[in-house]
Amino acid sequence: MTILQRPFSVPTLMLAAALAATASSGRVSAQEAAKAPAENTECRAPAELTHLGVPLQRTAQRLAAGAPLKIVAIGSSSTAGAGASSPAHSYPSRLAAELTALFPKQQITVVNHGANGDETRDMLARFERDVIAEKPDLVIWQVGTNAVLRERPLTPAGSLMHEGLAKLKAIGADVILIDLQFCPKVLAKIDADEMVNLISVTAKKENVSVFRRFAVMRHWRQVARIPYEKFLSPDELHLNDWSYGCIAKLLASSIAEASKRATQTAGTVH
Repeated sequence: MTILQRPFSVPTLMLAAALAATASSGRVSAQEAAKAPAENTECRAPAELTHLGVPLQRTAQRLAAGAPLKIVAIGSSSTAGAGASSPAHSYPSRLAAELTALFPKQQITVVNHGANGDETRDMLARFERDVIAEKPDLVIWQVGTNAVLRERPLTPAGSLMHEGLAKLKAIGADVILIDLQFCPKVLAKIDADEMVNLISVTAKKENVSVFRRFAVMRHWRQVARIPYEKFLSPDELHLNDWSYGCIAKLLASSIAEASKRATQTAGTVH
């Protein structure tokens, strides 16, 4: 297992320090909150929420051949790991560990190219250096949250996603989109549901999968009745150690299933 992790940016570290410095005896620090929740909270979600609709053909081929598998995770702060107690608890770091547990004989590398504050246009500007140059087999693109938080128009976001997906498909990589997090800061914005739908529609048009993070986290809150403080940082926006780890665990299982399905589909072609 190889994990290549970009360090947290200065703004993220400053925010974490400020939260810790101002916490009173009646409140936990950001780091304590990140670690706190989950001794008795089971990581689970219905299969229909974690299913990847498009088989991962290239990933399946690499796994079947016993060849090294390289994954690039690109996105904003919830890819970088804001809210986690350390970079080792970001979802890409945990994904590498979960996939290695599922495929112990496989050389799996997960490269974390999350950048705090990025919107879709910013990520596209980094594609050549941070994605294409890495020669990935699978790209996991977390997108949409910052555009919603900043109340950007939806139409340009859709066009930019199509542009980015065309670039990724041109290099032959499998692609998974990750949609918004379900949290108070996002839900307060009028276009949250519309952005989730736009990501889904765009993925369907481009024949790529979406990992439905928004629906998974909504299930935690509305069905499993897990309090927000159990799976969110004190800022009510970013995830914490437990939720990053749970998302990674669910995503790893989804990747394994979609790869197995690709192999089975290939075996039925005559």
